[in-house]
Amino acid sequence: MKKSSEGRDMYKWAQDLYPICRSLTGSGVRKTLNYIKDLIPDLTVHAIESGENVFDWQVPLEWNIKDAYIEDEDGHKIIDFNSNNLHVVGYSEPVDLLLDLDDLQKHLHSIPSQPNAIPYITSYYSQNWGFCLTDKQRQSLKKCKYHVFIDSELKNGVLNYADLVIKGQSEEEVFLSTYICHPSMGNNELSGPVVSTALAQWVKALENPYYTYRFVFLPETIGSIVYLSKHLEHLKKNMIAGFNVTCVGDDRCYSFMPSRNGKTLSDKVGKHILKSIDPEFKKYTWLDRGSDERQYCAPGIDLPVTSIMRSKYDEYPEYHTSLDDLSLISQKGLEGGFNALLRCLEAIEFNCFPKALILGEPQLGKRGLYPDTSTKESTDAVRSMMDLLSYSDGSLDLVEIAEIINTPVWELYEIVNNLVTHGILDSPKDQV
Repeated sequence: MKKSSEGRDMYKWAQDLYPICRSLTGSGVRKTLNYIKDLIPDLTVHAIESGENVFDWQVPLEWNIKDAYIEDEDGHKIIDFNSNNLHVVGYSEPVDLLLDLDDLQKHLHSIPSQPNAIPYITSYYSQNWGFCLTDKQRQSLKKCKYHVFIDSELKNGVLNYADLVIKGQSEEEVFLSTYICHPSMGNNELSGPVVSTALAQWVKALENPYYTYRFVFLPETIGSIVYLSKHLEHLKKNMIAGFNVTCVGDDRCYSFMPSRNGKTLSDKVGKHILKSIDPEFKKYTWLDRGSDERQYCAPGIDLPVTSIMRSKYDEYPEYHTSLDDLSLISQKGLEGGFNALLRCLEAIEFNCFPKALILGEPQLGKRGLYPDTSTKESTDAVRSMMDLLSYSDGSLDLVEIAEIINTPVWELYEIVNNLVTHGILDSPKDQV
């Protein structure tokens, strides 16, 4: 594995990106994409103007924020955007008001069951404003006049997104999508972009890859809708597998979200890889969806996109709060998310429909493929080889065979290569 793909590097990227205030649009998104572009220079950043219609949606106004606070009558800032960018409801319009506590409470958000957490709240598509604070802070507010100030701007601007296409021998594509629209949160936001960046670096380093790989970095929901509105025909024609990359940074568990179809190559590969890494991984159904798989698998879109995660969004207590900070993710967790997706990309890249070229069982000894000394390790290796050969009639792909013989697919790559080299096996990419 390349050094740039190690957990410590991904964690450092997350640390650098963490302070940036991101939203659907604005300077925070551009700063984030420019940072990622420094790591993968071939990344192309695009802009689409506010107000453009994309399917049933419209690109929103661009939002930027400079400052925000709530100040008590003694001049003390009790809530300060500069101390935590989750303090302001996303897309809050500018305000400069003097309010009593009862009126202020109508614009405050907290979580009584998590008294030390600041919630993440947005109001993208309706004009509003608000502040988020811990419930402990909220309960301490005294009855007085409060100065409420938000220095923000909503204007006709652009929505930014970025993509990177790494050409392979084939026009068929493997697609990876991640989002860059959440402010300072670790697992639910930054783990996806940093792991995707590391995966892009890994693919870029491949020598002559078979498949073409497409990486996209965009704001959730509206960004994927924008991207589909521009590329749907191409994706439907060329995409063979896809992964929505999110929540891949903690080290509590592995999780799998299937496509709506449930039987795509992405589903087959994802479930096999996670079962091989962690037989206790959590399996969700399409009814548990909640991220951009909703857009990629929508009726009429029908792309083969699944999600491989650590702790799934909306299933861990820190989700969408200030508690989802850099302490929730770790080098080990990011490495685990990276490795799971890397195994998936390898499985797709090396997948084939093995076809035996010799009638009957081949004589392995004369080809140097049978060990001179029998040990448990050599016996297991020969068993895997013979099991693979016994199913190599060209009707099953390598992932299906790995499932049948209960062997991680990555343990079969070298075996296939040896059998092909010795003229025992053919390994076409398409079913015979």
